[in-house]
Amino acid sequence: MSARHWAVIGLMITALSWAGNALIARASAGMLPPIGLSFWRWSVALVLLLPFTLRGLWQYRRLLLDNGLRIAVLAALSISSYNTLLYQAAQSTSAINLTLVGTGLPVSAFFWSMLLLRQVPARATVGGTLLGLCGLLLILTGGQPARLLALHFNDGDLIMLAAVLSWGLYTVLLQRWVMPAPGLVLMAAMLLCGVPLLAPFFLWELAQLGPMPVTWPAAGAVGYTAVFASLVAYVAWNHGVKVLGPSTASLFSYLVPAFTALLGVALLGEQLYWYHLAGGALTFLGLLVATRWR
Repeated sequence: MSARHWAVIGLMITALSWAGNALIARASAGMLPPIGLSFWRWSVALVLLLPFTLRGLWQYRRLLLDNGLRIAVLAALSISSYNTLLYQAAQSTSAINLTLVGTGLPVSAFFWSMLLLRQVPARATVGGTLLGLCGLLLILTGGQPARLLALHFNDGDLIMLAAVLSWGLYTVLLQRWVMPAPGLVLMAAMLLCGVPLLAPFFLWELAQLGPMPVTWPAAGAVGYTAVFASLVAYVAWNHGVKVLGPSTASLFSYLVPAFTALLGVALLGEQLYWYHLAGGALTFLGLLVATRWR
């Protein structure tokens, strides 16, 4: 398969991993401290990744040191900010509001692309975005668009908006600051910057709320988010942005609600309705238009 095919598969795996992350964020709201979950997630990911990347970090040390400021900015936007803000937003807003505000990720990527890269999205990308958005709204409203009028937004939604802007900027800067280092090595370098940047906020939360409970559900949440929502998803996302560009790669975020619905059916015994299937079909059609249409 071509590099584009592998990039598409990787981005679909990313969306599936983040769907599981969304379920954990909803289930742990009020039980696990949001910054603590983020800190331990990335700390465990760093411990797991370092044995496989120490040699590469040393081999590419000159490149990494020369781009140290850029790596620190990327780490601050993604590792230290995005997921921490998402977990924080989940404490005070509904799952549907989180997902609705999250639909702004492609728009955020479009905005930063035009501002920093001087790139105007292609018609195929815009068309795919609109199709994907229609499919997503169909899922979120249960086939009843009038439900959108009954939604109320709060402080948690503003936090999620900040997370979306942060992730959009991270995605575009990945395209602008190309660094010829293997994906795992670059990921390890970002973790080495991102975890210390997150540590002061973790210590503040620790003093306010106390430590994270030592339970099997907490360990499972940290383990899943460290391996799948962190290492697997981030490496696949970074590669997808490199191959497809930030505007097209960001469209795969529309798959997260569709995969979340499917996981809810498979793992939580939730009911599958017609609008799940129709919305998912529209979302996949939008991705097909954006990635294959010439």
